[in-house]
Amino acid sequence: MKRKFYSVYRLFALFVLVIVMILTACGSETESGTNSESSSNGLTPVTLQLKWVPQAQFAGYYVALEKGYYEEEGLDVTIAPGGPDIVPEQQVANGAAHIGVDWVASLLPHIEQGLPLVQIAQIYQESGLLLISKKDAGIESPEDLEDKNVGNWMGGNEFELLALFDKYGFDPNSDLSFVKQAFTMDQFLSGELDAASAMTYNEYHVVLESGVSESDLNVIDMNDEGVAMLEDNLFANKEWLEENKETAAKFLRASIKGWQEAIKDPEGAVDIIMAESEEGSSTREHQLTMMKEVAKLVVPEGFDPEKIGQTDAEMFQQTADIAHQFGVIEKPANVEEAFTNEIFEMATSQ
Repeated sequence: MKRKFYSVYRLFALFVLVIVMILTACGSETESGTNSESSSNGLTPVTLQLKWVPQAQFAGYYVALEKGYYEEEGLDVTIAPGGPDIVPEQQVANGAAHIGVDWVASLLPHIEQGLPLVQIAQIYQESGLLLISKKDAGIESPEDLEDKNVGNWMGGNEFELLALFDKYGFDPNSDLSFVKQAFTMDQFLSGELDAASAMTYNEYHVVLESGVSESDLNVIDMNDEGVAMLEDNLFANKEWLEENKETAAKFLRASIKGWQEAIKDPEGAVDIIMAESEEGSSTREHQLTMMKEVAKLVVPEGFDPEKIGQTDAEMFQQTADIAHQFGVIEKPANVEEAFTNEIFEMATSQ
């Protein structure tokens, strides 16, 4: 039986869609040709909208910008930071940005609600979501989650865990206590949570940096459990893309080169990130750890670095299926329209 976790979200999204359509109609004459024109330096302007603030999670784009890879492709790229009040899909749909970064599970509902968006590249090939617990909590496998306090940030981040609970026959409303987790790890460190959500490149290392030993933790990996959902991707407005495929391919080609360089030289990549981030927002050590962990998601063991950006149809389908199962999207996604590998193929054919 499908669970309707997203009803409130859908009402909000429908409101947003109406506003976006009005803005698009009002501004279509001035925005439709923005990317076909050259900027004052003769380069084609492209704006990339991130889902969060500058950090190693987005290192490949900053490296490509700093190293001049975009300029070599004839592009004048602006990287727009994200934040808690920024929805990349809305920014791309209304023309404020040409290309956006988000998780696939966030993109799919916006597509279903009518925004003219399509995924053009998959940057993270694996999920970075873990469920961690201290060994004294006795959670050696998912079967041990029964009657435990399990945390997640919610707001669209919970669906892999819901799929995990479903796999093991747990009702999150009665068989365990599934609670909202703050964006710090304080609840976990204080013992309020028996198991907490953690990204491999962020919260997991926050716990280690707090003094908890790796040997004192048990880890449940969503990839190992077969409930992983694809995360950071690149998507574009279909209408813009129709007339700017070459520009999109140039952007992706330079971005792939940036990611390859960031993975090859994490120290150099972090130097670039630290110059972009707000002073005091993070430490260099934390960003370097993040960079090394992000590299494992972009290029997992055995993955060809030349295929950075290619969307795996099977994993995309798994993500869409989980999204449908738990009400992120109301109807099964038309995956053939939700993503394309055409831009990747254009970018890598030269």
